[in-house]
Amino acid sequence: MLTRKQSELLRFINERLKETGVPPSFDEMKEALDLRSKSGIHRLILALEERGFIRRLPNRARALEVLRLPESTTPATHGRGRKFSPEVIEGNLGKVRPVLPADEEDERISMVAIPVMGRIAAGTPITALQTRSHTISLPPDMLSTGEHYALEVRGDSMIEAGIFDADTVVIRRQETAETGDIVVALIDDEEATLKRLRKRGASVALEAANPAYETRIFGPDRVRIQGKLVSLIRKY
Repeated sequence: MLTRKQSELLRFINERLKETGVPPSFDEMKEALDLRSKSGIHRLILALEERGFIRRLPNRARALEVLRLPESTTPATHGRGRKFSPEVIEGNLGKVRPVLPADEEDERISMVAIPVMGRIAAGTPITALQTRSHTISLPPDMLSTGEHYALEVRGDSMIEAGIFDADTVVIRRQETAETGDIVVALIDDEEATLKRLRKRGASVALEAANPAYETRIFGPDRVRIQGKLVSLIRKY
């Protein structure tokens, strides 16, 4: 279920790891696949990672691990003359998949359509998340894996974290988060707010990044995590 270029890149990475134990550089991948820009390689790696064929290891430069090869193909060999039957997997809105035509030779940077789901409070409470109002297009570098949505910030409670009124925050949809993460939290299924999460025993603290606002503490049954901040957009 891979395109021709995705299969070629997967085989090249696998072959290089077997030969040297070190993944190839982006320049080496670009040259091996005869692409005109490294943005095309970045797009291919994201697609392979999302489909579960490779994994990028954290905190290590150029660290790639091949998890599996397509079941319908023979062990990896790189070279011209191989034949593939490409099948492109369709993506969903807000997921890290290119929205441009699936031409792997295209040197343009692929963009991802992200739904804007209304406004989020970074200050006084507002109502819970609204329905989608419009979409924005972002480069994959601004996203992580998984599904994303965007929210327009209202308020100044997160200014010391660099988040200002009228900014747009990009959120990875998830239901769990770690202490210190900036999250979208839904309180009592009524109020949505953007705050830094602190876990205090069985309680949940939602911490502002502005001394004018107090930290709010709730029981765990009152707060539901709706996502984690991954990027921010500001218009000047």
